[in-house]
Amino acid sequence: MHSLVHALTGLLNQLFGASITALLNKLNIYPVHPAAPIGDALTLELVVALLLVLFFIVVRASLSVEKPGSMQHLAEMVYDFVDGQAQSVMGHDGYQSHLPFVTTILLFVLICNVIGLLPGVETPTASPIVPLGIAIVTFIYYNYHGVRTQGPIGYLKHFMGPIWWIAPLMFPIEIISNLARVMSLTVRLYANMFASDLLTLVFFSLIPIAVPVIFLGLHLGVAVIQAYVFMLLAMIYLGEATAQEGH
Repeated sequence: MHSLVHALTGLLNQLFGASITALLNKLNIYPVHPAAPIGDALTLELVVALLLVLFFIVVRASLSVEKPGSMQHLAEMVYDFVDGQAQSVMGHDGYQSHLPFVTTILLFVLICNVIGLLPGVETPTASPIVPLGIAIVTFIYYNYHGVRTQGPIGYLKHFMGPIWWIAPLMFPIEIISNLARVMSLTVRLYANMFASDLLTLVFFSLIPIAVPVIFLGLHLGVAVIQAYVFMLLAMIYLGEATAQEGH
């Protein structure tokens, strides 16, 4: 499996490597390997994204009220779960418009976490660039909708606290706290998945039979929990950013 991923990475670098390196150089970013800027982690990200697109296409094409298939049942289960969580966490009108985003976050992070269970495949989220990319997208998304919902001035007031005379103190603290969420989301996901990968690898090297299966189960548990936590935090940040007075 590792050789297949590596071969696919090589093909992507052959097709797009030069263009990506040129673009990064214009942004004053210089890859460690200019001839091969695409790593296995990015390749696996693209594979996961493609799998999700195919899944949604199949579900959309096979929708049926009378005879729903297994894929539709699975999609409905995921939707009901995410909808219930979003309603309880965000708790105000308009949360439904964010369901596609938080559902995609849940599924994308979950599959990236779980794919590391395949023999010879490193978990993409155990590489810091993958959690960082997801964290940046989440950060941009909830701040954009905060500004869109409350307006630029109203959203800035959101960082000043409820009491006017402590606003000069609260504003810089809240801004720093908001910016730190990118690092928080990144480190939480990366550190947990890296530790889970490392622990599994260590026990497989020491005891290659029977016992490591327990740690594969542990890895699966960590993968599910971390995907859920990432989605939950995205919902919390969205709820805070889009909540208006009186809601």
